[in-house]
Amino acid sequence: MVMDNVNNKNGDSRLGEGVKRLAVAAVCAGTLCAAGSGYGEVNRHASVMVHLFEWSWEDVAQECEQYLGPKGFTAVQVSPPQAHIGGAQWWTRYQPVSYVLNSRSGDRERFRNMTQRCAAAGVDVYADLVINHMASTGFDFPDVPYGVNDFHNWNCGGINYGDANQVWNCDLVGLKDLKTESDYVRGKIADYMNDLVSLGVKGFRIDAAKHMPPADIENIVSRVQGSPYIFQEVIRASGEAVQPEMYTHIADVTEFQMERDLAWHFRNGRMANLADFSQWGGRVASSDAMVFVANHDDQRQHPEWALTWNDPQGMYYIANIFMLAYPYGYPRVMSSYYFNDHDQGPPNSGPHTGGACGVDWVCEHRWGGIGNMAKFRQVTAANAYLSNVSRDGDNRLAFGRGGLGFVALNNDTGAWSASLNTGLSAGEYCDILHGDYVKGVCTGATVFVDNAGYASINVAGRDAMAIHVEARVADCPQCQSQRVDVSFACDDGQTQWGQSVYAVGNLPELGGWSPAGAVKLEPSAYPVWSGVISVPAGTQVEWKCLKRDENNAGAGIEWQPGSNTVFNTDSVNATRGGW
Repeated sequence: MVMDNVNNKNGDSRLGEGVKRLAVAAVCAGTLCAAGSGYGEVNRHASVMVHLFEWSWEDVAQECEQYLGPKGFTAVQVSPPQAHIGGAQWWTRYQPVSYVLNSRSGDRERFRNMTQRCAAAGVDVYADLVINHMASTGFDFPDVPYGVNDFHNWNCGGINYGDANQVWNCDLVGLKDLKTESDYVRGKIADYMNDLVSLGVKGFRIDAAKHMPPADIENIVSRVQGSPYIFQEVIRASGEAVQPEMYTHIADVTEFQMERDLAWHFRNGRMANLADFSQWGGRVASSDAMVFVANHDDQRQHPEWALTWNDPQGMYYIANIFMLAYPYGYPRVMSSYYFNDHDQGPPNSGPHTGGACGVDWVCEHRWGGIGNMAKFRQVTAANAYLSNVSRDGDNRLAFGRGGLGFVALNNDTGAWSASLNTGLSAGEYCDILHGDYVKGVCTGATVFVDNAGYASINVAGRDAMAIHVEARVADCPQCQSQRVDVSFACDDGQTQWGQSVYAVGNLPELGGWSPAGAVKLEPSAYPVWSGVISVPAGTQVEWKCLKRDENNAGAGIEWQPGSNTVFNTDSVNATRGGW
């Protein structure tokens, strides 16, 4: 959306169905009929799109061929293709002067060439559509043509977002608001969309959809040929007159609340709570949501609401992995360029035409492992739910996808070593965040899953790991029958409020002597605490009992006094310690 500094941008979401079917009414003799048809289908749980913001058409085409297609990305969102005002600033793309395909990214023939090459690579092209308004240069747009009678001419001097009529009819930050209730204007917009469809466009982002009445959008898209996927920019804000739910019967909406929930939970050390995201109310259903960690607007206008590439803590990367692993909405990965001020436009040369990823262009979609998560979504799509959820405090979270995949996310600055139940069958798997899986070979780290489904994971601070059933390196015979269950007990474990007793020791399954990775026991016969832990067979174990705060691994620590308790797992199936 173009420089909308007035709008209070908040959002919301909830988990829903996996496949979107949009029912858009047909037009009967100029009147909207009740009859609808299947429109814009997408299997969101198997799909990933990327926003190549301000890339040229030639650069997009090469990226489809060289990276997006091979990695399994479903679609690419491109910048508005229509003619716009002059200027180097990014927001000039959102101030159109016609529907002629001649923009900073290239002309009509280069656009057509891009859509054809992306389609050949298996990647759909979604066009960013600016149809709410025209530029603020006057009322005469002869290339459409539009004249003064095609605009509302409501210069409100600032929109009252509690009044839907103002939201829908006032000039947005001085731009000329189109009469989208006019049959003529609707026809011109539909002609533009159909022209793009004829060139191979498979979907649309409708910019500033919130500033158009739902009935107007519904009428316009009903005139569009084929079945393009459509998502509408509708920004939720508490107490406002226009809300996303008013548009979901037409098509998907941008779910800004996920962006804000991710930013808040990662920055405030509550990342593990996101496992319950699907149960939170006040959000659109998964079947209506297009989700993202950051978008081009909030990177510049509201960085406090979104994690961005400029975040030095590494949280932005992990948040993207979470979004791509979590079965909610249709995810979009942002791919940015480096900038130092709000208005700064793109580099003079594209990533494939003189510039480079990591130099002029951020190219987050190429960051280690993010691209491989496209395949993860395809592999796990059939089981769109969480399984085998594990938390270690508030900043470490792991979950499975019904035996088809597993991720572990560490938002703590310290390493995380643990034995976790993945739900996967025994074998050696490629950690797709630290290596590529190519023809049965992993170029990076691997993870061993035993016959009970457990894996010893080691995740560095502010990092993650991910495995799935189609990145299995070998059957791993050595993983079979190599674990034993041992009962651990701690005597005399009197605790304070908020404190618990843990087992900690020399194995990854016991936290590797780290209080943060220690295994919590249960007060089954207080003050005796006990629990069964799966550990490797034929292994010498050294361990102690530990008291610590449940919510802060570094607080309230009290170690078992004296020497470590030592035993071999071949000869012992129960062990005790205590105070």
